[in-house]
Amino acid sequence: MTKLAPIAVTIGDPAGIGPEILLKAYLSRQRKSLPPFYAIADAAYLTAVARSLSLDLKIEISSPDEAVDRFPNALPVSSLKETINATAGRPDKNNAPAIVQSIEQAVNDSVTYKARAIVTNPISKSILYAAGFSYPGHTEFLAALAQRHYGEHFRSVMMLWARELAVVPLTIHIALRAVPDYLTQELIIETAEIVARDLTSRFKIITPRLAFSGLNPHAGEDGALGREEIEIMQPAIETLVIKGIKAQGPFPADTMFHAQARQAYDVALCPTHDQALIPIKTLAFDRGVNVTLGLPFVRTSPDHGTAFTIAGKNLADPTSLIEAIRLAHEMTV
Repeated sequence: MTKLAPIAVTIGDPAGIGPEILLKAYLSRQRKSLPPFYAIADAAYLTAVARSLSLDLKIEISSPDEAVDRFPNALPVSSLKETINATAGRPDKNNAPAIVQSIEQAVNDSVTYKARAIVTNPISKSILYAAGFSYPGHTEFLAALAQRHYGEHFRSVMMLWARELAVVPLTIHIALRAVPDYLTQELIIETAEIVARDLTSRFKIITPRLAFSGLNPHAGEDGALGREEIEIMQPAIETLVIKGIKAQGPFPADTMFHAQARQAYDVALCPTHDQALIPIKTLAFDRGVNVTLGLPFVRTSPDHGTAFTIAGKNLADPTSLIEAIRLAHEMTV
């Protein structure tokens, strides 16, 4: 049997909870039946974090090629060139080079088949911006790195996933008043095609069922409460159906997420950020996983931020990272 490559886990912002949940995820490896993974980090810094939190584990500097064999007895760490001198709970732009290098190395390991998937720990965009980072966020940076390696443009899509529900926000970090202008037929069709393709190739769903929620209350009430459903969403959905994608809707958002309704689709696509994220965070607040679709490699991430306020206090829950590692494994076997 061919040995599967390990999963690469980035350090994230070292002043946040990333190092802590990474160490705790490793400590749960047997109890949670986790696949082999390695950290891309500063081994000395991780050792210091483990000591400060009284976490009993062995950490070894390792190449990705050695990670699978080392994993049962020690957390393998592929060392960064950058030394980390972070203080838990204190964001610092001086940590930016290590954060960026960890992501770059993870992508490089993936495209050279040293890692079969990437799991990224949370970063603080404001810290990276202060250090001159020019990308809107994690996802856009990963897409740019993919283009750098493969020489083609990749359109990425954010999906939030849990065992109970998967959702895709059609628009993300924009003001609500801007959504009607941003929500075009082209956006809906392109996003849905990426989602359908990756649900088939990555999630092994032969015919994915896509359900759309409306933008307006009651999905516009036949135009009485808004015409975006009639003029934009319905024509886009009809085009998707013609293309062979099992798309349906738009449905009123307030009746799409109860248990019976969720049985009728594999993923819900919602016009606004909160329409998508509120239901999944209500159902699976500690277990949600951020999945980037549309890239030539698998990338998952915990569905939470850096949590600077609890960093270094031994309070961080590693469940979302554990689920991200598990999902990355399931997507690559």
